[in-house]
Amino acid sequence: MELGCFLPPVLWAAQVLLAASSEALQCEGPVSTGDSACHPGDDRGSGEVDFQAKGYTFSRPLRLVVSYDWLILQGPATPIFEGDPLALRCQAWRGWPLTQVTFYRDGSALGAPGPHREFTIAGVREADSGHYHCSAVFQSPGPGSPETASSVAVTVQELFPAPVLRATPSPSPQEGSAVTLSCQTKLPLQRSATRLLFSFYKGGRAVRGRGLSPELQVPAASEAHSGSYWCEAATEDNHVWKRSPRLEISVQGPSRSGAPPALNPAPPKSVAPGMPAAEPPRPLPPPSSPSSGGPGPPSPLQASDPHLQHRMGLLLRQMQDVRVLLGHLVMELRDLSGHLKSEARKGPTKQV
Repeated sequence: MELGCFLPPVLWAAQVLLAASSEALQCEGPVSTGDSACHPGDDRGSGEVDFQAKGYTFSRPLRLVVSYDWLILQGPATPIFEGDPLALRCQAWRGWPLTQVTFYRDGSALGAPGPHREFTIAGVREADSGHYHCSAVFQSPGPGSPETASSVAVTVQELFPAPVLRATPSPSPQEGSAVTLSCQTKLPLQRSATRLLFSFYKGGRAVRGRGLSPELQVPAASEAHSGSYWCEAATEDNHVWKRSPRLEISVQGPSRSGAPPALNPAPPKSVAPGMPAAEPPRPLPPPSSPSSGGPGPPSPLQASDPHLQHRMGLLLRQMQDVRVLLGHLVMELRDLSGHLKSEARKGPTKQV
C-alpha cells in the first residue's frame, strides 16, 4: 500500500479534561488491520507514545491535561489558524448544572451571563487571540455557588501573509512585449492543502475574477495596460482574504532609431579684397509662446514627452544648419557680384 493514497489519521480530544469526567479519543483516518505496534517514547516521561505500522502513517502525539478544578474551560487541542472555527466549553465537575455562564477574553466579558456553556466563533482572526476563561454559578451542590475557571491561552496563527504583486520581466515593459503579473503568498505546512483563489484589479476595476491561478498573463503590452494594479488572495469560504500593495505598471513606447547626422557646412571662403566681411549667422531664437509672443516654458505635452523634446531639438539644430548654409550662399553671391562690377568698369579691351 502506498503512503500517499489516504490522509494521515488525526487523534483529537478536548485540550483539558476534568477529573471524574469521561472523554472519548477518536482516531480519524484509515484503520490498520496489518502489523502495528505501540512503543513508549524515548526518554519523554510524559505519557506520549509513538505508533508504528507497516505501510501506514499516523497522527502526531496529543497531550492531555487533567484538571481537578470545579470549573474548567476546554479549548482547541490543535493549532488554530485564521478562518478556523473556535469552540470553547465551560465544563463543570461531574457535569453538574450551571447557570449565569459568562465567557471572558483578557478579562473583558464577551456577553451577558446565560445558560449556554459553549462560546463559538465561526471564523477567527488574529485579533481573537488572547487569554480566555469562564465563570458560572453551580445550581448544585448548594444554591448559588459561584466558580471561575483558570484561563486558557488561544493563539490564532496567520493562515497566509498579505500577497505581493510582482511583474515579470519588469514593471516597465516595452510596448508589444509579454508581461506576467504574479500574486505571491505562502501557506503554512499544516495547511498546505488549503485552496486559495486569486483575483486581479486595475484601479477600482476587476481585471480578472477569482481563480486558482496566481498569475495574470498579458501577451502584448500596450499603453492602455499602464496603471496601478493590485491583487487579492482569499480562501474558498471567503473567511480569510488579503490584498497586496499597489504596483505601478508603465508601458514604454517603441524604441526609436538614432538621430540623423547633422549637416556639416563647408568652411567659409575668403572674402574678396574691398568687400566687407559677412556677418556670421546668428542662432535662431527659441520658439515663442502662442499667447505672449515671447519665449516661455515648454508646454505640458513637451515636458511630459521626452521623445517630442528630442525631435524638436533635432529640428532646431537642422534649422540652424540651414541658416549657416544661407549665410555662405549670400557671401558667394556678394563675391560674384563684386567680380561682375569690376569687369564692367574696365570695359572691353581694345585691339592694338
